[in-house]
Amino acid sequence: MNTHATPLPPILDLRAPKRQLPAGTIDCHAHIFDQVDRYPMDPNRKYSPPVCTRESWLNMHRIMGVDRGVQVHGSIYSFDNSITEDFIKTDPERFRGVAAIAPGTPKAHIQRLHDAGFRAARLMDQYPNGATTRDLEAIADLVADFGWHIEINILNGTDWTGLEQRLMACPVGLVFDHLGRVRGSRGVDAEEFLAVRRLLDQKSDTWVKISSLYRMSEVPAPAVGMPLYPDIKPFAQTLLTHHVDRCVWGTNWPHPGIHIQMPNDIDLIDLLETWIPDEAARQKLFVTNAERLYGFKPYSR
Repeated sequence: MNTHATPLPPILDLRAPKRQLPAGTIDCHAHIFDQVDRYPMDPNRKYSPPVCTRESWLNMHRIMGVDRGVQVHGSIYSFDNSITEDFIKTDPERFRGVAAIAPGTPKAHIQRLHDAGFRAARLMDQYPNGATTRDLEAIADLVADFGWHIEINILNGTDWTGLEQRLMACPVGLVFDHLGRVRGSRGVDAEEFLAVRRLLDQKSDTWVKISSLYRMSEVPAPAVGMPLYPDIKPFAQTLLTHHVDRCVWGTNWPHPGIHIQMPNDIDLIDLLETWIPDEAARQKLFVTNAERLYGFKPYSR
């Protein structure tokens, strides 16, 4: 097991955002790590997070003004989706899930997850204890009958160029995590970012998450008073201007794997608000795109 350095706990001393989020806002990417006696971690996990409870996540949502959420199953649990399944079943109108499933998983098991509120399977190239992009076609074959999409978190943004043709031919929808994980120093004209954009343009069921602004930045700790993550701004603005119908938002709370200067979720949302081009794009990003992607009902209080 590789646990790396001791991880930081999330920042919980939060204030309200400078601008109230739209009614029905959906956090499309977050994780919970709690109740360790009930939900044991995989011995072969790559990292060991601090306890990050469901109550803390929901309290953050209350402060931020987020109404609904998608729990993305954490790699530390390998293919045991129990923690995510049990949680999203507590309020199926409010929560959806993204599962980790292995090639050969019985369809009856996927049906159970679907009934619980799962709407996607996750591929992660970073971790050896889950499905990766080598399993793309096998996982697509398993989930196609359920209308699921596949969420992909690759190891390096440059991997998109090698994967592009397979992804274009994939028979199910795709979601690219964390702005496609293209490094900020590469710039928006990098071939891997252009590959992401081609997929968004040409494959109508392809989406991208505007999340983890800090993770791909080469300037993660700018001087006081300087803009946060300026190298990521062009990526986000390009996606929100030219591909806004294919963008969803997520916090990536509690920011797994961060060991230096834990990002403040409210600062991140305030920053993102300055990058959104107009009110129509804002409503799509925070509400309506995710309703379509994850099968939420249109929001009403």
